[in-house]
Amino acid sequence: MTDAPVSALTLPAMTDFLLRRRSTKIKNLSAPGPDAAQMAAILKAAARVPDHGKMVPWRFIVMTGEARARAGEMLRAAFLTEDPDAAPAKLDLESERFLRAPAVVAVVSSIKEGKTPEWEQILSAGAACFNLCLAANSMGFASTWLTEWYAYNPAFAKAMGLEGKERFAGFIYLGTATENPEERERPEMEKVVRYL
Repeated sequence: MTDAPVSALTLPAMTDFLLRRRSTKIKNLSAPGPDAAQMAAILKAAARVPDHGKMVPWRFIVMTGEARARAGEMLRAAFLTEDPDAAPAKLDLESERFLRAPAVVAVVSSIKEGKTPEWEQILSAGAACFNLCLAANSMGFASTWLTEWYAYNPAFAKAMGLEGKERFAGFIYLGTATENPEERERPEMEKVVRYL
């Protein structure tokens, strides 16, 4: 790691990386995923986000290996709160959601009491999600940031240990891409940029 100021690291390759960054479809994620050391570095980078007041208004729940299946059983139970008459095949499908990638990180928005507005804390959690994706991508891993129904299910939140105002900012699925993601239509910049 270099001690050079960040401004000295703004290389054309970094800009090119950001201009080409793309989420990978979840069906195109496979093993290998990050190992323990890589995951630690990814999470450390994810934590380097704007955080007004040093509130640390987010936390991470990492699911790899058998933990994905255990969390899947929580999904099965939570889905029954959404659809008590769900067919067994549907419950099996829901319980396998975290098995779609070798690693899944739940990013929890964890609002703290203090002077920093709640909205700024939520934005910081969103930044942590995206930094997590960028860090994984920079190591050659593919990423997908999803929410889906379980991000909003109170029973699943409780089973995963969320408390008070905590909410899931997203679930970051990490693995190796089986094919390069296709480019998609991007906004016309003249429609979303205004110079005063």
